[in-house]
Amino acid sequence: RQWSPGGRPSVSAMERYLDPLDRPWRLGAALFTAFGLLALLVAAVGMYSTVAYTVVQRAHEFGVRSALGARPPDILRQVIGSSLGTVAIGVAFGLVLALAAGRSVAALLYGIAPRDPGVMVGVALMPLLIATTAALGPARRAARVDPVTVLRAE
Repeated sequence: RQWSPGGRPSVSAMERYLDPLDRPWRLGAALFTAFGLLALLVAAVGMYSTVAYTVVQRAHEFGVRSALGARPPDILRQVIGSSLGTVAIGVAFGLVLALAAGRSVAALLYGIAPRDPGVMVGVALMPLLIATTAALGPARRAARVDPVTVLRAE
């Protein structure tokens, strides 16, 4: 409590006293969020470029498959399935490591358990969603490959 010059107590909001104490924690949380989003963006670009490169390398194969009667949805499914298979293996390893490291990071977590099923499912679905989105563009291009052009190029 503080006293005014006239002898009366002055009243002020609690936030005025707690805000300076919380500011470093909020800044740290904001920086971790920003770096996490940046890492997510870099991972998405990396997945897209890897899938696009793989599709370009396999253009001849897709042209041959198309010439032999493969329909565009079949090629689309194959490209997306192969990229999701690779990411699913990475997600499985990540979940095993997260479960193993859960006990050691429990002290750093606030308001959430280290093995919360909702968080585990959400974090596991995020790379799969990004991989699917990243694979759609190259998969569409692979499905539109003209077999005659690809076969003549070789």
